[in-house]
Amino acid sequence: MKRDIVSVLDMENDFEDFVREGIELKKRFKKGEINNTLAGKTLAMIFEKPSTRTRVSFETAMTQLGGHAIYLSPRDMQMGRGETVADTARVLSRMVDGILYRAFDNKNVKELAKYSTVSVINGLDDLEHPTQMVADFMTVLEHKGKFRGLKMSYIGDGNNTCNSLMLSAALLGIDFYVATPKGFEPMDEFVKKAKSIAKKNKCSITVTNDPVEAARDADVIYTDVWVSMGQEKEGEEKEKKFKAFQINGKLVSHAKKDYIFMHCLPAHRGLEVTDEVADSKNSVIFDEAENRLHAEKIILLKTIGNL
Repeated sequence: MKRDIVSVLDMENDFEDFVREGIELKKRFKKGEINNTLAGKTLAMIFEKPSTRTRVSFETAMTQLGGHAIYLSPRDMQMGRGETVADTARVLSRMVDGILYRAFDNKNVKELAKYSTVSVINGLDDLEHPTQMVADFMTVLEHKGKFRGLKMSYIGDGNNTCNSLMLSAALLGIDFYVATPKGFEPMDEFVKKAKSIAKKNKCSITVTNDPVEAARDADVIYTDVWVSMGQEKEGEEKEKKFKAFQINGKLVSHAKKDYIFMHCLPAHRGLEVTDEVADSKNSVIFDEAENRLHAEKIILLKTIGNL
């Protein structure tokens, strides 16, 4: 039976396994071990939005696992120019072993998964960013050595990354804070679901409009861009409203001394984060970026590799 990863919740029962096994794969890779589990396998990668990390990490992961990846931009495809998402799914399923889809609309990712007979992996859409989560919590575990008892704070826009972080933290038993300006909180359905999971795992989800409350005694501080792709027209207005939510030296002074700073990148330095923080000894943003490669490997192995 095929396995899709459209949402973090598609990993609800074994998310921590993804994280820990991703770290193990990374260790083996660093030792020079060769893994050809996906030899002869092909991944189709549909990118409606450009990306440095998602494209390079998945393409390299397939290569290092012995497989092959095909990059498909909108100009390379008929989807969006008359062919339906469902028909694209049916066609690609006859030719490839898995499909990565980086999309503008979550509904299209769900439709592709519905009609595809091979695994579909969500490489980011307007609601979630599940593949990023495996890399993020690999990074947390590498630097903090545990999940339970941590305070993780996301400060910025309540966007797709925020939605997925909330769900992931709840699954792992991490106390999670979200601080956004009024009107930019994460979607209610994600907050409710995260709180429901958190209750079972004896941790908490807190949504606030006070960045200092979120930063106070935090073990992890995370941010993302204020203006996502497709929202450029809102840029100037958002920058004014988000000014107090910039991750800078003053804000992080409220965190624990050994806090780590995370960002899924690309960072707009001088906006959501200052160079002082991004380049500090507390910053693990490039470890986090590197972990995308190894996170994609475990995701590929557990989907098209049937691990």
